[in-house]
Amino acid sequence: MEILKVDNLTKVYGKDTTKVVALDHVSFSVEKGEFVAIVGASGSGKSTLLHLIGGVDKPTSGKVYIDGKDIFSLNDDKLAIFRRRQVGLIYQFYNLIPILNVEENITLPLALDNKKADRETLDKMLKLLGLENRKNHLPNELSGGQQQRTSIGRALITNPTIILADEPTGNLDSKSSDEIVSLLKKSNKEFKQTIIMITHNMEIAKCADRIIKIEDGRIVKEV
Repeated sequence: MEILKVDNLTKVYGKDTTKVVALDHVSFSVEKGEFVAIVGASGSGKSTLLHLIGGVDKPTSGKVYIDGKDIFSLNDDKLAIFRRRQVGLIYQFYNLIPILNVEENITLPLALDNKKADRETLDKMLKLLGLENRKNHLPNELSGGQQQRTSIGRALITNPTIILADEPTGNLDSKSSDEIVSLLKKSNKEFKQTIIMITHNMEIAKCADRIIKIEDGRIVKEV
């Protein structure tokens, strides 16, 4: 089942002498439960692509369909709600709320919807993340790997349609990087979570089911 369709996506910044084509008619699709890595050098357009898929930015032209819905047909308020409920975002820099503890950071997307996390579900999530003994700690009391695991929990807690991970290991040492990749693989295999991961590291990309390579805003290779 196709869960994501990217159709002729183009993003242009500036005009005339300052014109930069960040994405140039990119098209591909992703099946439900698939783990896809998008690789490319700095400036290749991979992060721009991820931000457009997540509805964080808007394209110059082209469409993004998530679970059959044209996300750019939604107004800003509806898009924000759709993104919060259906798209899990994981960034290189964890973007945790410093005054909230681990449990509160993880459940923040639910709180924004005036919902409470099911205790059993939350306990299972904390165990999966290896954070059951850190649930009351603030971000500044955590290691980098623990902070990133918290941000992954925040992305997973709503059981989103798709997870978008932008260089999720880029700010971590090799041991913590391995733990994060292992956690993403586990959530993909055990929970059938659809994941699209941006990375410049080919070794990390090899954990995915499929690798899409981007150069100068275009797809040049798929394996």
